[in-house]
Amino acid sequence: MESTVTLANWRTAPYSTQSFHRVDEIIPVSFIHASGRTCGLSTDPQAIDAIVFEDQHGQERQLAEVLGSTATRGLVVLRGGRVVAERYLNGYDGARPHILFSVSKSLAGALTGILVDQGRLDPDSPVARYIPEVSHSAYGDCTVRHVLDMTVSSSFTEAYLDKRGEFASYRRAMLWNPAEPGEDPGTLHDFLASLSPAPEPHGTVFRYLSPNSDLLGWLVERASGQDFTSLFSDMIWKPMGAEARAYVTVDAIGSPRSAGGICALPRDLARFGEMMRLGGREIVPEWWVQDIRSGGDSEPWRKGDFYQMLPTGRYRSQWYQTGSTSGAFCAIGIHGQWLWVDPHKEVVIVKVSAQEEPVDEDIDFTLIRAFEAIAEAVQ
Repeated sequence: MESTVTLANWRTAPYSTQSFHRVDEIIPVSFIHASGRTCGLSTDPQAIDAIVFEDQHGQERQLAEVLGSTATRGLVVLRGGRVVAERYLNGYDGARPHILFSVSKSLAGALTGILVDQGRLDPDSPVARYIPEVSHSAYGDCTVRHVLDMTVSSSFTEAYLDKRGEFASYRRAMLWNPAEPGEDPGTLHDFLASLSPAPEPHGTVFRYLSPNSDLLGWLVERASGQDFTSLFSDMIWKPMGAEARAYVTVDAIGSPRSAGGICALPRDLARFGEMMRLGGREIVPEWWVQDIRSGGDSEPWRKGDFYQMLPTGRYRSQWYQTGSTSGAFCAIGIHGQWLWVDPHKEVVIVKVSAQEEPVDEDIDFTLIRAFEAIAEAVQ
């Protein structure tokens, strides 16, 4: 990687086109190993670039143009488990793991379901039962389910462009930003234990807060007695038949950034999506996948900030329900990372990107319509 990429600029354009598939050269990581027995993907190439759809502004858009204008680096489309489209752009060839940002949350949510099914983690139990270190924080009186569904009452603000406040401290603790001169950035666990509650009770409002998902990684480790990457490798990545090892960024003591640090090949993320489309394939419990698709309370979602994006949707176990008639559900990460699963159309779509802004709601609205058009068009 060119020397111009640094810990201070790796998430910004134009450096992100070099760094998003070389995160292990910037930040410490822990590897998620594959078994060497790859689940093959048959191919059935189909022309998708000319797909036309109407965007949220009533404008006619062509898919090729949308992919080009949204800093797409990789696109993989499966129909019935077959690769019907695969594209790599903007300096990326799909051969190295690409950062998934908050799509990582949904992978962690699937892993959590395995532990719940095994009786090792109880969603209705207090978080402090597993992690007493957070007893005096915002997490002190919430349950694991509140963490899973992002209904923890916390004063933390998800401010991606914050350079001086609490979010900046969070990023320094996870080793994603350089420490201030003379500063000890601490650890993710220290940071999580320092968060204070918000006024409303837990369970009443959907608050999208990434620390919840880092806490979920901590919960998984405590409940299982294993480190996150070994557990994810043994329980999901190897049995799924991943093509290549993935990895997750870690802090100074090796705690995983389960909220946003997982990096994987787009094809392997597509395999993961196909597994979820098929109800977990006896890897993730089928009842857990079904609950992700249809469970949960819509009331907290309606009170949250993401309601306008998916007005009939919900959030369950670190996944978004779209509320569409197709039953599509998805995982979303900043800078344009997506995993879209449409069970009715038998379609899985992976998009990895290097969008300049962490969040661009207009692009999100457009891409949702693009994914729906792809699912309708492919055979």
